[in-house]
Amino acid sequence: MAAKKSPAATVDNANEKSRCFWATGVPDFYEKYHDEEWGVPCFDEHKMFEMLILEGAQAGLSWQTVLAKRENYRRAFDGFDVEKIARYKEAKVQKLLLDAGIIRNQLKIRAAITNAQALLKLRETAARPEFALTDFFWRFVDGRPRQTALRRKDDIKATTPESDALSKALLKAGFKFVGSTIVYAHMQACGMVNDHLTSCWRYEDVREMGLKL
Repeated sequence: MAAKKSPAATVDNANEKSRCFWATGVPDFYEKYHDEEWGVPCFDEHKMFEMLILEGAQAGLSWQTVLAKRENYRRAFDGFDVEKIARYKEAKVQKLLLDAGIIRNQLKIRAAITNAQALLKLRETAARPEFALTDFFWRFVDGRPRQTALRRKDDIKATTPESDALSKALLKAGFKFVGSTIVYAHMQACGMVNDHLTSCWRYEDVREMGLKL
């Protein structure tokens, strides 16, 4: 998330909706992401993997920067097809390093391949192979989103005990670029935790989604 100095949610005068501080005064695509996607409980295996790769690419950068390149990533990484990415050879790595549409960081690109391979390995012993990553993540919150009821920007945490534990488990399973901060950002994005500020118009909607699970 791209942080802006504000104690709480801010009203967008264009449509009179109060949003989280990081989604105010931003490009339309980023505002749309906040309004329609961020914090919504996700049980889509494909999207869970896509977000894992994108969150890893964010390390050291703003989420807005990476999200602006999402379509480029989908093109460059074969629509985030796990089986295809797991088979990438050195020639593909070199091609990706020349692609100006993505973050051309060799470690992050190679980590995406490693993570695809780790997911395929995870599927071998998963109770539901087609939801291996989804089930792996959600068990750390017992299958239901954490409702944090945050009032101020300063109340938002970078990590939690759950993200610490999940990070350790992912590392043990062979995944890379899955430190606790990255993992918590993934948890926020995919609705494992509702970190919309209580003054944000999306807070109650997302809360209701979680309570229905």
